[in-house]
Formats: sequence, C-alpha cells, structure tokens
Amino acid sequence: MEHSTAILIRRRAWSETSWILTWLTLHHGKISTMAKGARRLTSTFAGKIDLFFIAEISFVPSQKSALHTLREIQVLQPFDASHLSGANLFLCGYFSELVDLAIEPGLPVPEIFDLLSRAVSHLQKTEATHRALDFFEQELARLLGIHHASTPPRTALENHCGRLPASRRPLLELLKT
Repeated sequence: MEHSTAILIRRRAWSETSWILTWLTLHHGKISTMAKGARRLTSTFAGKIDLFFIAEISFVPSQKSALHTLREIQVLQPFDASHLSGANLFLCGYFSELVDLAIEPGLPVPEIFDLLSRAVSHLQKTEATHRALDFFEQELARLLGIHHASTPPRTALENHCGRLPASRRPLLELLKT
C-alpha cells in the first residue's frame, strides 16, 4: 500500500456506487484511483471526496493498469466553497484542469503540488483576479521548464499540452467584471 498527501483535481462517476478520482499527489505525481462504493451514503469515504480537498490518501497500486484502488482518506484541508464567488471556483477548476493536462501520470512533481496547493488556499481567502491567473500560468510554465523570455507562458503551456482548457476564455471574461 502507498501513502501520499494529495489534492483531488478530477472526479468522474464510474458506476452507481463508485468514483474514478484523479489526484495530484506529493510523492507519486498525478494518479487515478477507483473509489469502490464511495457514492453510497454509508461509505467510509462519505464527505471526504470533493474537489480541491487536500488529504492523506492510501491506495493499492495496480499491477495491470494505471487505475489504482483507493483504500483510505484522511482530509487535511477541506475546500469550503460556500462563501466563494463563482470566479474563485472557476479559477480553481481551471488550475486543476491545466495541471491535469500538463502533468504525465506517475511523475513526482512536488513543486507543482505546492503551487496548486498554495493557489487553492489563496483562492479561499482572496478574490480571483487576472493577476492570479497570470501568476499561476507563469509559475507552472517555469516549473515545467518550458518558460522562455521570448514566449508568453500561456503560449508555452498551450504548446506543451497541445491545448489549454476550454474554460480559459470564459474565465477571462468573468475576471474582467
């Protein structure tokens, strides 16, 4: 069994009772886990699987695929969205989507984990701004080693990922207001 601090960046229903979860972990990079039975109200995972939660997770690595089995979660820092603006939630979503596109599975990236963790924490306390978006993209490009003075970070990230998340354009409009 493996353990790591992780941020939940994506959640997809797999069946009536299970989730497939994508995490950015401190020690294992981006991983996907199956949370069997987690959608049941009586699940031991109930209330612990939400986007942008920072948690200590335990999982059993798969020998046959890149989909591991989630065993335990201990929430370290919940993400309280109840008082946040739509722009803050949208920006957190964009950051996690961009990280999901930019990072290869299984490659440890503690600096990027730290960047995303700080961004999510920041957006729980401060209004979303275009400056926060620019800073995150610049830092992500720098940490990936793709930022050059002659190329804007957005362009470097687009070239690296093949595309930027489609949510970027409406996000820019939202941040103008």
